Amino acid sequence: MTELTSPTGEEAALRAAPRADGSAPRALVLGATGYVGGRLTPRLLAAGYRVRILARDAGRAAALPWGAECEIVEGSADDADAVAQACADVDVLFYLIHSMNAGKDFEDADARAAGTVASAAADAGVGRVVYLGGLHPAGVALSPHLRSRVAVGEVFLGSPVPALVLQAGVVIGSGSASFEMIRHLTEVLPYMPAPRWVRNRIQPIAVRDVLHYLLGAARVAGDVNRAVDIGGPDVLRYGQMMNGYALAAGLPQRAIAALPVLTPGLASHWVNLVTPVPRSIARPLIASLQNECVVKDRSVDEIVPPPEGGLTPYRRAVELALGRVDADLVETSWRDAEVSGAPSDPLPSDPGWAGRTVFTDERSQRTRATEHDLWTIIVGIGGENGWYSSPLLWAARGWMDRVAGGVGLQRGRRSRSVTHVGDAIDFWRVEAVEDGRLLRLRAEMKVPGAAWLELRVASDEQGTHYEQRAVFFPRGLAGRLYWLAVLPFHGLIFAGMATRITAAAEALR
Repeated sequence: MTELTSPTGEEAALRAAPRADGSAPRALVLGATGYVGGRLTPRLLAAGYRVRILARDAGRAAALPWGAECEIVEGSADDADAVAQACADVDVLFYLIHSMNAGKDFEDADARAAGTVASAAADAGVGRVVYLGGLHPAGVALSPHLRSRVAVGEVFLGSPVPALVLQAGVVIGSGSASFEMIRHLTEVLPYMPAPRWVRNRIQPIAVRDVLHYLLGAARVAGDVNRAVDIGGPDVLRYGQMMNGYALAAGLPQRAIAALPVLTPGLASHWVNLVTPVPRSIARPLIASLQNECVVKDRSVDEIVPPPEGGLTPYRRAVELALGRVDADLVETSWRDAEVSGAPSDPLPSDPGWAGRTVFTDERSQRTRATEHDLWTIIVGIGGENGWYSSPLLWAARGWMDRVAGGVGLQRGRRSRSVTHVGDAIDFWRVEAVEDGRLLRLRAEMKVPGAAWLELRVASDEQGTHYEQRAVFFPRGLAGRLYWLAVLPFHGLIFAGMATRITAAAEALR
């Protein structure tokens, strides 16, 4: 398992309290493959909990660095049978699910899922529910996403199982969507035209402090049933956060102009263009910044004492995040969140193609490189490392996808050198990794059909060779026309990839 940063879960105040019979308590995590859940889960293991996770894709969860140490139940939060199975013999349930990528009916979906989980937890005799909600002001109209988070918290507080709802604002940490927005807006724009909400006061919190409160919440006495605010020590305006990032990153201060004409919708389009964060994620983040979100009281300290040494100041949180990015040690990232509406079915086996329309582009290239060197290039493809072919054409395809509302090439990848099943790489999702042999990517770009790209290391008595296959299952006439339209570019893109990938592998010698 990856070496953990503070908190590790091994701190005395965060260690699991044994059951009455001396056995280790069991924690159930919903949202374990997400940004916060992916960091909480290994720390629960380190703290001495037996950990069970509920995941839509058991294979993806099992492929995570800590997946083999967890019990995995496959299913979703709105699947009553799967949730009932997951809740059996559970001491504490962490509900870390959100709907930032969901469609128009996300509020109803959120309420149904929370109701399903609350009911199953009560039937199974779960000892406590811990929910990570959103910091919000009282007595004002909230954005739909923030309103939904408040409603989910109320579902759990109204259930028979004691619940602790931790209401956090902007989370600052390597890989968080909020941090990436601040980072790229500040680095790209020397002058920032911004909505009026840049003048609103907000209280950011470092992701390490969020994890501290979550771990501490598992040990809270069973009669505590309430919502509490959590936030860092600094209350800042959003513009101050951007310039605080600039100072931490060694950049000049940015001039920021608040414009009344930039609505959340227009601002999300702007963020979509100049940062890797797609519009589907940027819009709810921006909408939640329309109100001042400041901790109303510090009553959380009476329930979960703050970490030893105090809460992390904003500038320090930025410095820690930048350090993890520079060292290529980002634990989890918003990039790896599931994309609503993107294809999720795996590539069918070749015999399954019988009777179906399928287009393929296959390339093979012999190389003097070793299998190890060739695999090193393949497993690091995309993101900052690029695609080894016609950057202009790849960039154009990425911008087309962004304009259509997709994730585009700017999403990048969490790590420059390590790839796991479920990771996002630009507008692809890693579907399969056979170490040293095969990397299969499933397209999450906007296309009229389903597409995959396979990169493979092979060898025979004559040496090493590289194999590459693009597979496209068209959807209707539009899919067939799309393939014909891009076919002339495949000769430039895919042939160039095969040549340059093998050349890069040979250069490693």
